[in-house]
Amino acid sequence: MDSVATADRRQNIVTDPVRVMVVDDSVVARGLMTRWVDEDPELAVIASHRNGKLAVADVMRSEPDVIILDIEMPEMDGLTALPLLLKARPGVQIVMASTLTRRNAEISLKALSLGASDYIPKPDGNSSMTTSSDFRRDLVEKVRALGRRCQRRRLPSAPREAVAAHPVARAAVSPSLAGEAVPARRTAASGSFKLRNWSSVMPKALAIGSSTGGPQALAKVMQTLGPGLKGVPVFITQHMPATFTAILAEHLSKASGLVAAEGVDGESVTAGRIYVAPGGKHMLVRKGATGPVIRLSDEPPVNFCKPAVDPMFQSIAEVYGPSVLSAILTGMGSDGARGAVAVADHGGSVVAQDEETSVVWGMPQAAANSGACAAVLPLDELAATLGRVLKGGRP
Repeated sequence: MDSVATADRRQNIVTDPVRVMVVDDSVVARGLMTRWVDEDPELAVIASHRNGKLAVADVMRSEPDVIILDIEMPEMDGLTALPLLLKARPGVQIVMASTLTRRNAEISLKALSLGASDYIPKPDGNSSMTTSSDFRRDLVEKVRALGRRCQRRRLPSAPREAVAAHPVARAAVSPSLAGEAVPARRTAASGSFKLRNWSSVMPKALAIGSSTGGPQALAKVMQTLGPGLKGVPVFITQHMPATFTAILAEHLSKASGLVAAEGVDGESVTAGRIYVAPGGKHMLVRKGATGPVIRLSDEPPVNFCKPAVDPMFQSIAEVYGPSVLSAILTGMGSDGARGAVAVADHGGSVVAQDEETSVVWGMPQAAANSGACAAVLPLDELAATLGRVLKGGRP
């Protein structure tokens, strides 16, 4: 391919349809997901199969960007097919789809550790799936975002301005979010942002928000920090439904060596413990008679999310002020940007994961664009930096 053709192709990455394969043994589910995906002008279903064996046999020919992969199927299930699909089509983005049971939640989280990009819980029963607007919206948004990521990574030298122009890649944040900031500093993979100064106060709480790709990133951070977390409480909001968040807490406990569990309304906050926002509830921190306490809120979704990062960050900023250390990890959308500004405005520190190491660079980019961050870093460096700051060292 000559240089002109290559440049044209790179420029067109924001308009080429995302190629999608649907793999599900249910005719109804397969038909619904195929129709919903095809109705989005940015997406195109190029293959659909009833089991993993057929998908593996076809993946090299059809060359999908994204595969929606059911877990329970005859002949070859999703977990068995997953590594074979990744081997045959390196870089393909795989979304695991399953009904919301504890067993399937455990399998979905295991699939993430084996290379799946994300998961989506299917409504229980065909009639529920047909009428679930939330499931349809989540499915299409995840496929679109992951598909664009796959296309960009297959064309690594694509012009940044072309990628940024795409609505999926651009995190739109209100100008009102921007606060006082120090001059822009260029980071390795994330462009230029106005950065705040780090807080000079020793951290008394660590708050983390994440979404797509978050379970893997959280496990990495918890493994790195481990015993270094014993001096502070850790508050985590990961966009997940109920059942999933309880299992996530168990995984984070193993990764960190600390006690991790879903937050319980009214419980006292203790250093060295990890509190995970339970699916379907916003987790907040409030001042209690003898110290901070967990509060669970059943208020409507924020940024289409419940739990959401924004209310958690905002409440923690009010309680801990300049002693908050926070991080925004990989995820779709802009949840966490307003909360990050609240943390920074109260004197705390915010660090965002960079584009190169994020599965989807939506939430971290939104936080970076808000002017609230002290740094935008690759995941390994982010975790190491959190560890140094928690020990009272320099970032």
